[in-house]
Amino acid sequence: MQRLGRKGYPTYRMVVQDKRQTPTSGKVIAMLGNYNPHTKEVALKKDLAQKYLDNGAHPSGRVVALFKSEGIKIPKWVKIDEPAKKSVKNPEKLRKNRPAEPVEEKPAEAEEPKAEDATPATESKSDETPEVATEEPAEEKAEEVTEAEPASEEPAEEK
Repeated sequence: MQRLGRKGYPTYRMVVQDKRQTPTSGKVIAMLGNYNPHTKEVALKKDLAQKYLDNGAHPSGRVVALFKSEGIKIPKWVKIDEPAKKSVKNPEKLRKNRPAEPVEEKPAEAEEPKAEDATPATESKSDETPEVATEEPAEEKAEEVTEAEPASEEPAEEK
């Protein structure tokens, strides 16, 4: 493809050219057509393009894409560039890969003083019932502590 057009508004000419010539030299074997990337307009001599492809012309990646869109048969030996997959630099920083944040519950302690201020007579009754309730869990906690002590002794023996 040869770049034509004014500054900031390129258009391209599809040509067959010897690879020993620079694209800007102007020495071409055949002109196949034009391509305007702004309007996506392609004007192409399909039979002439197919003739040169069959005789071994190597098209550039963009020309291959244009030929495919125009319906020109591409030989099997032509390498078709696939779009590169984008890699993410730090995938662990993506929101979808972060661990779920725990939902914070409102503390119940802030609600309890309001209830205590409103009913002082019920406080004494509520104090009596938790004492009974605390005795039973205290026994359970004592059992848990005795079970936890052997576990804490084992690491000490390993050292």
